[in-house]
Parts: sequence; C-alpha cells; structure tokens
Amino acid sequence: MSLSCFDLGERMLAVDEAQRHLEGLVAAPLASESCPLVELPGRVLADAIRSPIDVPQNTNAAMDGIALAWPAAAETLALVGTVLAGSHAERGLAVGEAMAITTGAPLPPGADTVIMQEQLAFPDDDRVRVTRPDTVRRGQHVRQAGEDVSRDSLALVAGTRLGPAQLGLLASLGVAEARVHRRPRVAIFSSGDEVTAPGTPLPMAGIYDANRYSLRGLLDALGCEIIDLGILPDDRETMAAALSGAASRADMVITSGGVSVGRADWIKAALGEVGELGFWRIAMRPGRPLACGWLGPERTPFFGLPGNPVAVMVTFLQFVQPVLRRLMGQPGWQPRRLTALATTPLASRVGRVDYLRGSYHSDSQGRLWVTPTGRQGSGILTSMVLADCLIEVGAEREGVAEGEPVTLQLLNDFS
Repeated sequence: MSLSCFDLGERMLAVDEAQRHLEGLVAAPLASESCPLVELPGRVLADAIRSPIDVPQNTNAAMDGIALAWPAAAETLALVGTVLAGSHAERGLAVGEAMAITTGAPLPPGADTVIMQEQLAFPDDDRVRVTRPDTVRRGQHVRQAGEDVSRDSLALVAGTRLGPAQLGLLASLGVAEARVHRRPRVAIFSSGDEVTAPGTPLPMAGIYDANRYSLRGLLDALGCEIIDLGILPDDRETMAAALSGAASRADMVITSGGVSVGRADWIKAALGEVGELGFWRIAMRPGRPLACGWLGPERTPFFGLPGNPVAVMVTFLQFVQPVLRRLMGQPGWQPRRLTALATTPLASRVGRVDYLRGSYHSDSQGRLWVTPTGRQGSGILTSMVLADCLIEVGAEREGVAEGEPVTLQLLNDFS
C-alpha cells in the first residue's frame, strides 16, 4: 500500500477515519524471540501458552487444620499423622480417622474436607474432636487439583502483554522462557531553532524541549527501545539526512514540531525527499496538524507530531500508540474507556473531537464523575499533570451540560 492509495490530500479527516487509515502503516508485527522469564515484563507473547501441569498440582488444604472424610463417622476421630506442605501422606485415611494438615499440603487419600484449627479440640495427643460440626460443609477449605489451570488448557493467548499477574502465572506453570515480539526501536527528535535542551541557558526567544521527554516517558511505559536524536534545527537538508538515517536504524520515527503551515516548518518538505507523506489535518483539539507516512526503502512508519506539548501527548495516545501496539503484536488493542458524568459544563464544537484533561471520582452512590483539570490550552502541561483521564467529547456534540455523560480514556493505562 502507498499513501496515494489513501487519497487524502489536504482534506480534514475525522479522528476515527484517520485511525482506520493508520492500519495500513504496519503490515505485520515485529519478529519474535525467545526470552527468559526475568526479561519478560512488559513484553507481548508471540505464541500462546498452554499449561504443562495442573495448577495446583495436587488437591490440597487451603488452611491449617485436619483432613478427613465428611460427614465424620464418629464424634471423636483418631489422629493418625501429619502431612506438611511439600510432602505427601504416607498412608490414606480409614473410617473414623483424621490427619493434621498444613496449608498447601496435599490431601491424604480418603479425605475430602479440611476443618480449621480453631474448630477443633484435642482430648489427647491421638484424638481430635470437631467442636462445631453444624458449621462444617463437605469439601470446605480444599483447593482442587487444576482448579486454577488444568493441564493442556490455554493459559495465555498470543498478543497478551505480560504484567505482574501474567508473569506470576507463567512462573506457576514452571515456564522458564517464552517467545515474545521484539521491542520496537523508536527514533525521536524535536525540531526548531527555538527549542533548547534542559540544563542549558534559555535564549530570549527560546523554549525548553518538553516534548522529547514526554515522548520518552510514553515510549518507556510501552517498553520500546528509544533512539534519541536530540534537537534538529530548522534546516531542510539536515532534517532530510536525519530522517533518512533514523529510518535505517528504527522501526518507527517520531518528530515533534515543524508540521503545520508555518514558513519555517521543514518536516513536510524533508519527508518528501526521503519518503512518502500523507499530511493529515484531523478534526480534533488539541493536535490538528499531524504528518504521517513512510521513510526510506525500509518503509519505516513516520509520525510528525504537533509542537505544543499537550498536543504531542494526545496525538501520541490516539494515533501512535495503536500503531506501536500492532508492531508489538497487539493488533486489536484499544484504550480502555469509561463513562462518567460531567461535574461542570464542557465546551466543544460540532465537527471535531475534543480531548479535555480531567480527573474522575466516584460518589457515595457509586456514580463516576469527571472534572476538567484547569485551563485546556494545548501548551498547558500542568493540566495534564493533574489529569488521570482524557475526556473525549464526540464530534456530534455541541458542548456538554453539567450532569451529562461523557466518555473517558484512562491515562497511564499501558496494560
């Protein structure tokens, strides 16, 4: 597919239309590699995992007490031994017998119930009595073999991103390594003569480079390998050379700034020399200007994000992250969305999607409410710092009244 197939021109695109076209940027996920368990956090499974064992392996006690067959044959039972976690009973139970057992120990043959220590009396060392038999239920406090995961069952599907719970599950199956997709290598740089690196004196007309560090944080959270190319000046030849070099080293290239219609915005022109450009004007706020295309003979996906810092983060979350997820082996990924009620009227305009920074909470009745986090200009990073969600106001709505429902996208959701 080439960008000419999109036939987009300078037409203003709806957000969902732009997202659909982005699916053509990535033909397949990155290659897979086998990695040990300790290197798997945040990686995406390339192959499904089937359980080689039952988990738990044995039917076992869920707490300390005695194991027996219930209902008991007599009021007082013979205590015939002890089975500890990590060992097996040397014999089974006959009628009228019980065995002391600790949490996690396999039930002895003939037992089907565990009674906790607090419900027992011991007339002597060899006998035990249940003090409240009316509260006992057959099968209580017993974990059945395979009740969590059964042998040969599907434990994790391909495309699963491995977080703490998934890693624990793999370990519980005895899985020491797994095949995962390679981490995406992403090259980033900022552009503009006015952009200044933090830690250096700020020129009279300069601004500090916030965008590159926001992008680094977003890419780190997704588990990407980052190639940081620093700050490039407003020079067409320099940018073209940088884009070409980045394309040969990375799986994706991202720039910020230099993609609007300003006289000194060179990204579009440079991209035309070393790749194919589909310059999209997207009906959204913040983040209307967005350059997207391929670079070099490698056809490396490219995103030229806006220059304002909030717009960089919003456009990354809406457009770049889904493409990265496809590279990582998660083609169907979508951000988690919730519905909440607006605590205050929200301004928006028909024909564009507005993404407002917000903070949500639940009230005493369990209803979810959301409040904007201050001024919503695309350069106001403090409102993003205070936010835990984006309020997504659809293009069909002309404002939101207090108490009306809105859609939320959760920030910091990188599962």
